[in-house]
Amino acid sequence: MPGYDISLEITLDNPAIDAAALPILAERIMTGEDVPPGTALAILVTGDDEIREMNRRFLGIDEPTDVLSFPDEAGDFVQGIADEPLLGDIAIALPTAARQAEEVGHSLDAELAHLLVHGILHLCGYDHVDSPEDEARMRRREEHYLGDLGTVHAH
Repeated sequence: MPGYDISLEITLDNPAIDAAALPILAERIMTGEDVPPGTALAILVTGDDEIREMNRRFLGIDEPTDVLSFPDEAGDFVQGIADEPLLGDIAIALPTAARQAEEVGHSLDAELAHLLVHGILHLCGYDHVDSPEDEARMRRREEHYLGDLGTVHAH
C-alpha cells in the first residue's frame, strides 16, 4: 500500500471510538482513488459547535452538519507540512455522528466510517448535489468501500 501522511485529531473525549480504524480506512480509500503516495490528509473529529462555526466561516452556512470537506487551499483550518501534497481537511461532528448512528441503528464507528468515506470522496472530486447521476455514482463508491449501506442515510 502507498504511504500517506494522515493526521487525526479528536477534540472530544470518547473512549468508544476506534480511532486507529479511521486512518487505516482513509489510506484504503486514498489508495483506491489513486491519490498519489505521500499525500497528506487531516481528519478532525470535534463537536457540533466547532463544526457549526467552520460551516459558517468557510461556507457561509450558520448551522451544524455531520461532515465538512475542504480541499487543499490556503487558510485551511488544519495546515499540512510545507512542501507536502495535501488532499485536504475533513471535519466530523462527533455528537451529530452519534445521533445519526442511533437513528439508523448502527454503531458509532460505522457512522464515522461512512462520514469519513463521504468526506474523502468529496476531496477526490465526487459530489451528490448536482444530479441524481452524480449522487448514484458517489453512493456506489461509498458502498465499494463500506459494503451495502442499507439504512445509512443519504447526504
